[in-house]
Amino acid sequence: MPIDKILEILGFSIGLLYLWWEYHADRRMWYASMVMPAISMWIYFSKGIYADFAINIYYLVIAIYGFIVWTRGHNKTAKSDSSEFSDNPTTRQHENLTTPITSIPPRMLFACVAVFLALWVGLYLILNYLTDSTVPIPDAFTTALSIVGMWMLARKYLQQWIAWILVDAVCTCLYWYKGIPLYAILYAIYTVIAFFGYRKWLRLMHQQETSR
Repeated sequence: MPIDKILEILGFSIGLLYLWWEYHADRRMWYASMVMPAISMWIYFSKGIYADFAINIYYLVIAIYGFIVWTRGHNKTAKSDSSEFSDNPTTRQHENLTTPITSIPPRMLFACVAVFLALWVGLYLILNYLTDSTVPIPDAFTTALSIVGMWMLARKYLQQWIAWILVDAVCTCLYWYKGIPLYAILYAIYTVIAFFGYRKWLRLMHQQETSR
């Protein structure tokens, strides 16, 4: 079997595991986030999806950052709550959530949108004029929004799911067009699960608020 197909299957499998952990707001998702970029970079570069190749370097860095943020919050929560609520199943679930899920502040949301638009335009110009990319608009779109979305995920903002719904839907079409069928299927699954993920995190956020 060709090496690109082996890597595609491996990336697909790790991607499903990542999705399961992200859906449950489990900090172990960051382990998968540290492995997937290495696989994806080879695949994307070989297919000429240069922006997605480059963003995986960012993914690796933000995965380390996200793991530190989530784990730091978990340690603080565990120290303060373990003695009082150690036998409470609901509290044990919240401890597993590490840092709390919150809604992004309006001012921060505006900043994220502005950064996304600036990145989209800048990346499009680079791809269109400095590379041989045949898909500069969608490639730049998914890359720009993914940069913002990953930061929102690291900060554990609920609205990160909305960003991923858009990214995943566009990636599904892009990867199918570029001949990466397993990744297209994976991102189609991501798109569907992102809707349920939003509802799941919203419910968890409300549970956290009522348990305080």
